[in-house]
Amino acid sequence: MSRTPPPSCSLQVNGRLQLLAVPPDAPLLNVLRNDCGLAAPKYGCGLGQCGACTVLVDGVAARSCVIPAGGMAGREITTLEGLARDGVLHPVQQAFIDEQAAQCGYCLNGMIMTTVALLRENGHPSEDDVRRALSGNLCRCGTHLEIIRAVLRAAERLRGEPPECTA
Repeated sequence: MSRTPPPSCSLQVNGRLQLLAVPPDAPLLNVLRNDCGLAAPKYGCGLGQCGACTVLVDGVAARSCVIPAGGMAGREITTLEGLARDGVLHPVQQAFIDEQAAQCGYCLNGMIMTTVALLRENGHPSEDDVRRALSGNLCRCGTHLEIIRAVLRAAERLRGEPPECTA
């Protein structure tokens, strides 16, 4: 009995075209992790509610655990691995490091990707704007204040302003 190979799926991930033999209904998260070898998007709840699996789809934050990979043809998917350029971290990544906005780190993928999307839409967010934007990303370690400071620092950097001293 011959086995029929799964349908092919064409994805644009981090600026590279990926031709994959995966079923079109496979969750994008599984395809990114298992077929593309990307580790940043995490499996958290599997329901699109915790934010650990967040990626950017055409620049908009999206929960990859509930998106069928087959629906992503022709869309630009960016993961945390795709933010750095020529070995230089994205300003949001650097701000999270500078503010030590990590404890266990499990939520960081979602926090950073959501922040990148927020700052593309709103380059001058207030603390309330940041809280609202990140409210769907769960962090159980208690680094919320550092995360908020990191987002505000990243906004300053993206505007070309020197970061304020937080010491």
